[in-house]
Amino acid sequence: MSSGAAPDESGSRPAFGAFLRYFLGLGTWGFGGPIATVGYMQRDLVEKRRWLERKDFLDGVALGQTMPGPLAAQVCMWVGYLQRGALGAAAIALPFILPSFLLVLGVAVVYVRYQGLPVVHSLFYGIAPGVVAIIVIAAVRLARLTNRQDRRLWAISAVIMAVTAATGAEVAVLFVAAGLLMVVVDAPPRWLHRPHVPLLVPAAGPGLLGAAASAGRLEDLGLFFLKAGAFIFGSGLAIVPFLRQGVVAEHHWLTERQFLDAVAMGLISPGPVVITATFIGYLVAGVPGAVVATLAIFLPVYLGVVVPGRWFVRHRDNAQVGAFVRGATAAAAGAIAGATVVLARQAVVDGVTAAIAVVCLVLLWRFKLREPYVVLATGAVGLLVHR
Repeated sequence: MSSGAAPDESGSRPAFGAFLRYFLGLGTWGFGGPIATVGYMQRDLVEKRRWLERKDFLDGVALGQTMPGPLAAQVCMWVGYLQRGALGAAAIALPFILPSFLLVLGVAVVYVRYQGLPVVHSLFYGIAPGVVAIIVIAAVRLARLTNRQDRRLWAISAVIMAVTAATGAEVAVLFVAAGLLMVVVDAPPRWLHRPHVPLLVPAAGPGLLGAAASAGRLEDLGLFFLKAGAFIFGSGLAIVPFLRQGVVAEHHWLTERQFLDAVAMGLISPGPVVITATFIGYLVAGVPGAVVATLAIFLPVYLGVVVPGRWFVRHRDNAQVGAFVRGATAAAAGAIAGATVVLARQAVVDGVTAAIAVVCLVLLWRFKLREPYVVLATGAVGLLVHR
């Protein structure tokens, strides 16, 4: 298996420690959720530092869209897998997830003690439209990287965008369908019309986990978040309806207000949006609940990278696999754009938030400001104008 590391600007291959330091930094300042975070990785590791080949990075994006879990965490683990195999995937995931875990856990402790944080709502009022602008820029960059000049891929992206925007969730079977469509068009295999298509396997199986018995609150948490990690595809935004149905409507662990606060923390914290699981886990069962929920939601993500990883690398030059990758990645770009529309509906609620979003878009596009500065500035605006 290739190391996946390209020579840097000095001509030498980066050490594994350099990747660990980069992902610790990304986990600390990587605001904007999984969509923006993937854009940061593409910008920093592929374009600026040239630590990864473009093809290796796109393979990680495509693998992330065919396996369950949030895209940013999948690509992060994929980078580690390319460097040091299964242990490398785990080693890089830890510094990427740890900063947001500690931040959200700390806020959850204060939240429980003071029965809610009004300041979170003021912060989110300003930060949310800024995050929308960050995600828009990241989505445009990712779409350009994946689709290039191929009108068929842009058409796939447009369709998936419309579906995602209309439903508010990512439909996993459409990612598979987009990949198979490109196989039919570009590299139709002889076995295509056979009834068994193994690529559909990830969409099956929730009933097996749902049938497992739980012995207590921690077991219930672990089971629920294991399912959440195993059967939610693509952007972390797609997990929100699933979480709400489980923690509010079915288990009654949280009220609607508490759930919205948890989602707000996931959106305004650095790292993956699904770190919301940490907040929910603490509210339900304290520190043990936070740890169990976090481990459970990321375990399927890890397995979805390391189990098919060797097969994916071994067959990535295959014509059929390449065609499937192109279709699935185009679908990913469309889902990202659609998720941006969904988030904008929640974040842009009046003239002030609309103005924040527009100003941030202009500044990010024209002056290429660093995203943490945008988050800090919009948070300050929220505190000033929101009551």
